[in-house]
Amino acid sequence: MKIIKKILMARATAMLGDKLVKLAAGAILTVFVARMLGASELGVYSIVMAWSAFLVPLTSMGLNNIVVRQMVKHDNSHDAMTMLYSAISIRLALGLLGGSLMLLAFYLLYPSMFEGNTAIAIPTLFMLQAFFGFLLFEFYLNYQGTFRSVAYIKSAISLLSFGAKLALLYSGFGIASLLLLTGIEFFVVGIAQYLIYRHKHQPFKENEARWPGYHPRWFNLAQAKQLLKRSSWLWLSGIVSVIYLKIDIVMIGSIAGTEQAGIYAAASRLSELWYVFPATLAARYYPDMLKAHQQGWPHYFLKLRRFAIMFFAAAFSIAVVMSLSAPWIISLLFGENFSAAVEVLRIHIWAGCFIFVRYLISQHLVITEQEPLSLLSHGIGAVLNVGLNLWLIPKMGIVGAAWATLISYAYASFFFLFLSSSTRKQLWQLVTTRRADIN
Repeated sequence: MKIIKKILMARATAMLGDKLVKLAAGAILTVFVARMLGASELGVYSIVMAWSAFLVPLTSMGLNNIVVRQMVKHDNSHDAMTMLYSAISIRLALGLLGGSLMLLAFYLLYPSMFEGNTAIAIPTLFMLQAFFGFLLFEFYLNYQGTFRSVAYIKSAISLLSFGAKLALLYSGFGIASLLLLTGIEFFVVGIAQYLIYRHKHQPFKENEARWPGYHPRWFNLAQAKQLLKRSSWLWLSGIVSVIYLKIDIVMIGSIAGTEQAGIYAAASRLSELWYVFPATLAARYYPDMLKAHQQGWPHYFLKLRRFAIMFFAAAFSIAVVMSLSAPWIISLLFGENFSAAVEVLRIHIWAGCFIFVRYLISQHLVITEQEPLSLLSHGIGAVLNVGLNLWLIPKMGIVGAAWATLISYAYASFFFLFLSSSTRKQLWQLVTTRRADIN
């Protein structure tokens, strides 16, 4: 019982539980939309949510880990506070600006979707997503050792939103209601993170007072410029990474139609559901990796290697099981009308072997200040994905899109390491470092 209690109270378990609730709710919702509204409506929903994903780099600005790392370098509490609050102001402002520009682009490309209730739901979703800029408060709380409170509140909000969406579907409401509730969820999660921060955050230094609440007046232009310069590589990397991660749905919708996009979305949702594990664990272990790096390269490489083996082994096991059970899973969840998703899932699921490891590699590039490589890898991966989709979708349909995803993910997540002398050297050190090398 003590072991079970310890596991349930572990920080990683709390964070993983939050991500699992959110992704599981999304997967179940995908099943209900497919069953109740059909593949075409699922395609519309997936296309809008893919465009929503394009906003994530604009609301994060590559600042998540950068801000905390730069804050801890300050001896002055006031400087650290203004750095955090300046970053929040940047993310809110650029989130609203990005949402406006995204809305305009979406209207020009999909004017038919701006009819009826979706004409209200889509703008609301894009604009409220700006409040995800408050995610920085969670990262700072994590650094101070507060994990569970944030995770539990986010899980509760996700469950309430999921329940409301199912109730609306059963009441006969359509896609617009789901999009509107998603936007409201973004807003509520952002505000909740700020309220938890105000309640839980500790003084930056011992024997100091707690910081005052966030206000735009704490914005510091000099620190904002420093942060933007420092995060520019990660910001651009985030943009191109979302392109190569989400462009497949958009291109299928444009080339093959919304129904094929819906079938592909059903398979990709089941595949991407597993990405919650590396995303959560990488965020949880980032402070440990940062502290190990401060102790020296041997400490750091031993810890990184242990995490990498664990992540890859989990991804490989998942890929084998999902490949073998794909026909049964698709038939059970979506029905015979989605049988074409079986082959897509069998291909797409193997991309996880590379994505799992990429989460650790991304942390490594931040810790070792090699952000330009992150941008380069994602940029080439995006170009590769777009080019392969343009070539393979007309020839092979959604199966071609799955192959494009696997190939581009493999390069952008892992094989780019062999093209840089610095990462080749570090990869060799990762493999050869022994415990005996620790003084």
